[in-house]
Amino acid sequence: VTLRQVFTSKSFGDHSILFVYDYFPGAETLMSRHFNTQMPTLDPFNGDTSRPYSQSKNNMLRHQAALNNSGGLLAEALIWNYIIQLTSALRYIHGSGLACRTLDPSKILLVGKHRLLLNCSGIFDVLTYDPNSSNPMTAMSLYQQEDLVSLGRIVLALACNSFMAIQRDNIQQSMELVASNYSSDLKSLIMYLLTNPNRIRSVNDLMPRVGARFYTALESAVQRADSLQEELAREIENGRVVRLLTKLNTVVDRAEFNLDIAWAETGDRYILKLFRDYLFHQVTEDGRPFLDMAHVVANLNRLDAGIPDMIGLMSRDEQNILVVSFAELKTCLERSFGELLTAANSKPKIMVQ
Repeated sequence: VTLRQVFTSKSFGDHSILFVYDYFPGAETLMSRHFNTQMPTLDPFNGDTSRPYSQSKNNMLRHQAALNNSGGLLAEALIWNYIIQLTSALRYIHGSGLACRTLDPSKILLVGKHRLLLNCSGIFDVLTYDPNSSNPMTAMSLYQQEDLVSLGRIVLALACNSFMAIQRDNIQQSMELVASNYSSDLKSLIMYLLTNPNRIRSVNDLMPRVGARFYTALESAVQRADSLQEELAREIENGRVVRLLTKLNTVVDRAEFNLDIAWAETGDRYILKLFRDYLFHQVTEDGRPFLDMAHVVANLNRLDAGIPDMIGLMSRDEQNILVVSFAELKTCLERSFGELLTAANSKPKIMVQ
C-alpha cells in the first residue's frame, strides 16, 4: 500500500505523527478474515491443579481437534497463494535493500477474494530514525531476517488456523498438525523460517519449496488480467458511444447559436436532427414506439466509423426524405460541433451597457 504523506499534528491534544496511505474500500485485514473467531486469551493461573504449560497445550490440542472435526483448516492451495504473494512482496523490498518490519496479520490487507497488500510500511523507519547514526542501514539485514521469521509465524498460524499455534510451548504440536494435514513442502518451508536462528535466511531460498505452485498463481493472475482487460475494453466502447451522444445532443435542437435561432434547423444540423429521430423516435407499423437498443448502438457505431453505407432519413411531416451516408453524417457532426467548440474557446465578448 503506497505511503502518500507523513505529517505532524496537535489536533488530538498531543504531538502526533500521521501516516497517510492509499485507501482500498471494502478491504479487510488478514487478522479479521481468518482469526476473528479466536478462542479468548486463557489465564494460565485459573486452574486448580493444572500447570500453565499443560493447560495451554491441552487447550491448543482441543482447539485443533475442533478444527479437524469441523473441517476448519484452510485449504493448502490458499495458503500457498498467500505465501507466493507475501514472498513476492518481501523479495521486492529486500532486493531494494530495505525491510518491511510490519509483517503482521493486522497489517496485511485482503482486497477482493485473496489479493494481499502489505500495509503500514515505513512506519518503523520513521519512528526509529536516528539522525546521529553514521550508517542507519547497518541493522537492515537484521530487520530482513525478522521479516522472514514473521512470515514463518504467519504461515504456521494460517496452517493451524489459530494464533495459539505460534506460542513457543505449542510449536511442536503445531508442526505435528501441519505434518498430518499438509504437504512436506509446506512443513519444510515453516521449519526453514522458524528453526535455526543462527542461519542467514533469504527469501530467494523459498522458491524451490514453492515449486510448480508458482505457475498456478501465475495462471490465476493472467486470467484475472485478461478479465480486467475485457471489462476495460467494454468500458472504452461505452465511453466512445457516450462521447458521440454528447456531441450529437450538444448540436441538435440548440435554442440559438450566435444569435441565430434557426441555426439548429438548417444545414448540417437539420440532417443530424433527422438522424436523431431515426435513432430514438421510430415507431412500428401500428404506431407503437420502436425500442431496440441494438438498433441504436449499431447505428452509432456506424456513425463513429463513418462507413459509406447509405441511410434514408424522413422528416416528421413525411414530406422530405434525405438519403445520406454515415460518412456524410459524421462530417456534418464534426463540422457542427467544431463550430460550437470554436465559439466556446473564443474570447468573451464585451457587453456594452
